[in-house]
Amino acid sequence: MTLSRRQFNQLLIASLGYYALPVAAAEPAEGQDWRKITPPYPSDTPGKIEVLEFFSYGCPHCSHLNPLITPWAEELPEDIAFRQVPVSFGRAAWSNLSRLFYTLKDLGRLEQLHQAVFDAMHKQRLKLYKEDEMLQWLKGEGVDTGAFMNVFNSFDVQTQVGRADYLAGRFRIDAVPTLTVGGEFVVLGRNAKSLKDILAIADGLITRVRAQAKG
Repeated sequence: MTLSRRQFNQLLIASLGYYALPVAAAEPAEGQDWRKITPPYPSDTPGKIEVLEFFSYGCPHCSHLNPLITPWAEELPEDIAFRQVPVSFGRAAWSNLSRLFYTLKDLGRLEQLHQAVFDAMHKQRLKLYKEDEMLQWLKGEGVDTGAFMNVFNSFDVQTQVGRADYLAGRFRIDAVPTLTVGGEFVVLGRNAKSLKDILAIADGLITRVRAQAKG
């Protein structure tokens, strides 16, 4: 899903009615609402349909989407496994942000600080991709920076970052935020009029993948 700033602002304005405005049910259209992942990619969570959100803390659009996608993900049925995948697109600064995500996750602080990272970068204008500024902010959030750096520089975190970038390349992700469903579909949302429409397309694709599995 590639959006200009003007297009995304239009979606954001429309999304103010996210919890109030109904969306007419319609069959998602190939080439407009979604594209195929070829060949399909097997789920990393056996027995469940994976929904991935490719994002970066450095992306302001991802920052706007996060407060909407969080409650949506919490309401997904039990046969769905939702996972956020930070990507770098080969940028060293964004790679540091991916390492930040996985380090907070490994330390058990992600749920508490995930939105706070977005806010720090896009509201407070902090440059958290720089290690010194990252550590200064984390210290203010009560994070043990010594323990943080041990994990941040670990082989495990580097492996997770490499895996995330591999998936982005495998799925041909060229913009964020982008959702994928079941390792089979990438949400495009080219005709979407609100952020709710993007999530509605994902819902439709979940239904489609589930029906295919039963069929």
